[in-house]
Amino acid sequence: MSYVLTLIANPDKQQITIDDICAHIDGAQPVCLSENEAYDVPITEVINLTALQETLPHCDLIFQKAEGRQKTLLIADMDSTIVTGETLDDLAEYAGLKEKVAEITTRAMNGEIPFRDALKERVAMLKGLSEDFLSKAMEHVFLTDGAMELVNTMKANGAYCALVSGGFTFFTSRVARDVGFNFNAGNQMEIVDGVLTGNVIEPIVTKDSKLEYLRTLTAKQGLSTDDAVAVGDGANDLPMILEAGLGIAYHAKPSVIAKAKHNVQNGNLTALLYAQGYKKEEFVS
Repeated sequence: MSYVLTLIANPDKQQITIDDICAHIDGAQPVCLSENEAYDVPITEVINLTALQETLPHCDLIFQKAEGRQKTLLIADMDSTIVTGETLDDLAEYAGLKEKVAEITTRAMNGEIPFRDALKERVAMLKGLSEDFLSKAMEHVFLTDGAMELVNTMKANGAYCALVSGGFTFFTSRVARDVGFNFNAGNQMEIVDGVLTGNVIEPIVTKDSKLEYLRTLTAKQGLSTDDAVAVGDGANDLPMILEAGLGIAYHAKPSVIAKAKHNVQNGNLTALLYAQGYKKEEFVS
């Protein structure tokens, strides 16, 4: 069986060359995806990546079967993945509770407390906040580097792209529209007379929901989960990351890094394109 090892550097911290790769992998015949940044190395047998990772600490290493690596469905988390921050934390700033809410968010994303409980607790703290602050919080939502290229390139090559978040549809709908996702799902806050009641409307999107979205969306496209790439950073993303054909923990929490097969901790979201064998000149921005 043939495999491929993709090396993706953070050019700001460590560039890589063909000579670097050949010096550490016997018989390597690297294929350049982006000069000094990303290379594919065909591999005929499973190799130990630990020593290579120690030598290239600012590179991400994606090792997978060569066959079927280009995926036809993307399912992505939103907060701290497609966007740089946590939208609920940003909203909490207007209630003067950002630090307290962010602490709960961090614990939930690391799997220390159940996501459902953490979500309800955080939203309850926002009771009485005007819905006008949702729009104000949206002004502080910024896309992660590579988000546009990831979605546009995959769509240009026939892929279906879904944004599935434990955050809120007010944000997911707008981010999905701006980036070009085909589909989005999230949670809903209860709002009465223009004021947040502090309640979340059932059903709540949880880790189980995200996994079910992966299975349902691939089935609707006539695909299997092996045909999907899943990406996220938190514990509630782990089930879909583990089931997808290419599951990537993106700048993730420690508990997620420990369990995920593939981790991107240095590159931006274009690393998911390099992992599928796309060359930089093929990116659609």
